[in-house]
Amino acid sequence: MSTDGDGGQDERKAGHEPGDRLKERLRELERKLEPGDDKREGMSEKEISQRSTVLGKAFKISTELVAGVFVGGFIGWALDRWLGTHFLVVIFLLLGIAAGFLNVIRAARQMGEK
Repeated sequence: MSTDGDGGQDERKAGHEPGDRLKERLRELERKLEPGDDKREGMSEKEISQRSTVLGKAFKISTELVAGVFVGGFIGWALDRWLGTHFLVVIFLLLGIAAGFLNVIRAARQMGEK
């Protein structure tokens, strides 16, 4: 009888082993995703703030450029549809690109002054 019981326990261990490994992997993933567990642990608050500020500025500059292109293209497209022409979209797209670059240059100068 003890042999059957041991064999049953071995089968249960073998049967639950993949589930136990899965549970352990899930616990490990939960530990990695905890809010307190951050890759920036070794960084001071000032360094984190500076990185965030730089990232925000980079996002602002890229948005300025893209917005200029989209606004110029949209105005040209709308005027083309209204007037029945086909060339204003190109002209306003180029103007939007130029305006976007001017905004990027202006923003870069302001950052340089600070």
